[in-house]
Amino acid sequence: MFKKILIANRGEIACRVIKSAKRMRIRTVAVYSEADRDALHVQMADEAVCIGPPPAAASYLNAARIIEVCGETGAEAVHPGYGFLSENTYFARKLAAAGIAFIGPPPEAISAMGDKLESKRIAARAGVSTIPGHDTIIADAEEAVRVANRIGYPVMLKASAGGGGKGMRVAASDAECRDGFERATNEAKTAFGDNRILIEKFIEEPRHIEMQIIADNFGNTFWLGERECSIQRRHQKVLEESPSPFLDAVTRRRMGEEAVALARAVGYRSAGTVEFVVDRDRNFYFLEMNTRLQVEHPVTEYVTGLDLVELMIRVAANQDLRLVQGEIPMQGWALEARIYAEDPFRKFLPSTGRLIAYRPPAENEHVRVDTGVYEGGEVSIHYDPMIAKLIAHGSTRGEAINRLQEALDAFYIRGVAHNIGFLQALLAHPRFQDGQFTTNFIAAEYPDGFHPADAPRKNPELFVVAAATVHRIYMERAAKLSGQMFGREKRVEKSWVVVMDREHHPVTVSAENHGHGYTVEHAGRSWTVLPDWQLGAPLFRAAVNRVPLCMQVERHGLRYRISHGGCQADVLVLSPRAAELNAHMKEKPPADTSRFLLSPMPGLLLKLPVREGDEVKAGEELAVVEAMKMENSLKAERDAVVARLLANPGDSLAVDQPIIEFG
Repeated sequence: MFKKILIANRGEIACRVIKSAKRMRIRTVAVYSEADRDALHVQMADEAVCIGPPPAAASYLNAARIIEVCGETGAEAVHPGYGFLSENTYFARKLAAAGIAFIGPPPEAISAMGDKLESKRIAARAGVSTIPGHDTIIADAEEAVRVANRIGYPVMLKASAGGGGKGMRVAASDAECRDGFERATNEAKTAFGDNRILIEKFIEEPRHIEMQIIADNFGNTFWLGERECSIQRRHQKVLEESPSPFLDAVTRRRMGEEAVALARAVGYRSAGTVEFVVDRDRNFYFLEMNTRLQVEHPVTEYVTGLDLVELMIRVAANQDLRLVQGEIPMQGWALEARIYAEDPFRKFLPSTGRLIAYRPPAENEHVRVDTGVYEGGEVSIHYDPMIAKLIAHGSTRGEAINRLQEALDAFYIRGVAHNIGFLQALLAHPRFQDGQFTTNFIAAEYPDGFHPADAPRKNPELFVVAAATVHRIYMERAAKLSGQMFGREKRVEKSWVVVMDREHHPVTVSAENHGHGYTVEHAGRSWTVLPDWQLGAPLFRAAVNRVPLCMQVERHGLRYRISHGGCQADVLVLSPRAAELNAHMKEKPPADTSRFLLSPMPGLLLKLPVREGDEVKAGEELAVVEAMKMENSLKAERDAVVARLLANPGDSLAVDQPIIEFG
């Protein structure tokens, strides 16, 4: 076994690998860019070496420098995690030439599976089901139309070297095929430096289901169950689970056997994932093979009890896996939610900055948090905005969903925007609960983006009960203040009015059990509340009618901001007389910002192609803002005249900072 390994990655996956290595008593070396000097993976590793400036191309993608660090530190092997150099054939070969083990598959397997066209040919020869399509590169738009007519619409045009949804277009007609070919070609050239395009039959009502495999150097290859990855936004996975609620035992076994056949056909070893698209009749077709550890690997670890990182390390150290296919356990259900620093209410634009508060839920045998951040740390503009992965396990799918929802309620993040509310809305959606979804689920259910109204409060009375209880506890503390005038001491009243969404909810709150519990009466119902909460703590935990409840509660002036189940409410708790007067108060309308172009995110103003006095038309580009290394084009929503430019190219922008004022 290795004595020291280097992790050629950052963030949560670097921390994840370090945890397994520590359990195996293997020393670890972290590499980091100047932007990651204080990162969590740097703190966790036994040694850490800076490898360059913040841009990934100058640091985490600098293969030569990483290999140098292996020599400097005596690292015998490299785990690449996912992304960056994890599927880089050149890197794997250079490591081998330097006598350093690559904790991953052979370079030949990476190369064979990295090309979508070649991998499809290999899969077909191995007896793996493949999508009907054209097995050579398409020369131009007219050939694309001829091929599409032969296959039959709808068709999928996609980049041969693609991934992550780039260079992909669906066409249902000749006109869409011509346009899709041009756009896919341009995207592929920009993203991958390779403009080759292939065409396949587009599977309607598709599900994205992948099979985890593991293989050693002794001819042993195993499938470890599937992962359902159909909940996607713009081809990026959002929620994953294992097993799939759609597959039956026969289909699962066939899919596993074909995944193993493909792995053997390319001499695969280490962990890998064979991805399939599955139609409504459970016919499945090979999509691609990911020759690395997947982001969503923890759900497989939960249901099998296997540590995939440990198995990868053992394979790289030339150890026998000692597994038996029929004895690999598949127990219970696991789900993973990806928590990102992004704003769902602003079209999921990335959010950067310092994590003023970061308190994940407590981990236990059923809840796991994989993260690479900590309270006080920064979400950098230079890298992927993932904050953490939250994984929950249960004996049934329903139990796993409930545990994931409860854990999300307890996940407290401040300082950056995040997608926890969106995740809660997905988990609570009836179609998700029933397992009736396809890869088009998010696009179909949220065609205009995600809005606060898309996450209605399931139990609004719980917000009322929690607010009344919290306020009662605050009033009890106020009644105990010293120095009060004799005979005029503050009394704790029982009758209050909870004002939420401009609606008045009269309540009575009575102390029970010497102040350790409360009875809240509202709208003819009664709730017994046993709080486990300290004043000022952000998480209000209590047993309400013997059912555990966790809500996030913050005091903002006279109001309480309560979050639960992905919903948020600003609540006032007033005396009956104050509530009567409050009903006559007018709400201040929000400021009119329609005359301004505002930056929707923090970032760098790259381009400002307009001048003062210009007449602009709806849809015309006004500015380009760079954030998370992505260029975001800001366009005019209506015809207007540019009155003033309020920022200049090269400026660092804050959220909602004005860029242009219109006349």
